[in-house]
Amino acid sequence: MNILIDYSWALFITAEVLSIVALLLFGVFRYYFMKQRMSLVFIGLFLVLLILEALLGTYVYNFTGEISSLLIVIMVFVLYACTFGIFDFIRLDRWMRMKIGKWRGVELLNQKDYDVILKSKDPKYIARKYRRSSIIHLVFFVIGQGVFWGLGTDSLAEIRLYITDFSWLNEDSYHHTPYSNETLYSIGIIWGVVFIVDFLYSWSYTFSPGRTASK
Repeated sequence: MNILIDYSWALFITAEVLSIVALLLFGVFRYYFMKQRMSLVFIGLFLVLLILEALLGTYVYNFTGEISSLLIVIMVFVLYACTFGIFDFIRLDRWMRMKIGKWRGVELLNQKDYDVILKSKDPKYIARKYRRSSIIHLVFFVIGQGVFWGLGTDSLAEIRLYITDFSWLNEDSYHHTPYSNETLYSIGIIWGVVFIVDFLYSWSYTFSPGRTASK
């Protein structure tokens, strides 16, 4: 069974590619060929692949006993699919209905779809949506990092020291950081980088509305 470990990255990437193909085939069979029952097979395939990715991550963790970069990536993708991925799928479904409807010369969108499309082109609406998502991410980030730091520190004074002096970010290991072990240190640092990039990107729509409008 070591083949699962040796080719874990390849298996994960293959599962992700097949997941994307399954979602696209769902739209093709549902809206182009009008095979609604057949289209559900591809949704089922997508869910099976998602479960297999989670099982792969579990197996790798049980075999190695550590939270590797692969496991972190799998956790992010699975959590995304179960949360924000749902809304992205709704947008993908609307996009496929719009494109396939044009190819077939039929109307597959309703008035609500057109209202959503029109609203999504409004710079103020886009900026407000990204501000809201960035605040939600901020709350989860602060709570999550607070839990991590609470496990690795002994007092509020120690936490205050780490907040006011970020020289510990240059450390090669977790021993002189607010994290209790290497796993939490890796997760915390990666999450921090992702949070900063996401936060700056989200607020760029507020400070650069012209870019949003042109897009």
